Amino acid sequence: MIKNAIGLVCLVCLMACGGSTSEKSLDLMKYGLPIKIAAPADAEIKSDDLGFMKDVTVKDGDQYFVQILASTATELDPKKILLNKVNEVKSGPFFSKMMLEEDHGFIFEKKIDENNINYDFRYIKVQGDQEYSFQTGLIGTFTEDDVKKMYESVK
Repeated sequence: MIKNAIGLVCLVCLMACGGSTSEKSLDLMKYGLPIKIAAPADAEIKSDDLGFMKDVTVKDGDQYFVQILASTATELDPKKILLNKVNEVKSGPFFSKMMLEEDHGFIFEKKIDENNINYDFRYIKVQGDQEYSFQTGLIGTFTEDDVKKMYESVK
């Protein structure tokens, strides 16, 4: 009986942790971003300095691909920046519907046709005079579950 209880506790812990994928707090300071995200332990990080903007990507397999764009903020109110992002996304040709809307971010569905549905997100942080915009990587197809995990990892 005790053996069964221990096994059940272990199973519940594994399910609560999302399976075997381990995450770590990833400090992006060495890539020029004074922020941390919860990324898969084996994630690959690439950084490009475009002069007016930094572009940092964090990728692990086909289910985790976060792009972070950092630049001088033109607006210091994250809600106003987010409203601009919402309007930009909604005006896109493949925008289908909002799945989640919060104060600093949102998840949405993109529908190319009935067989090609993809999910994406935007999340905004403002620190000092810097704006950090998080989204899925530009290449890939992501399920709603994939995007929820990425979204939560950058909050």
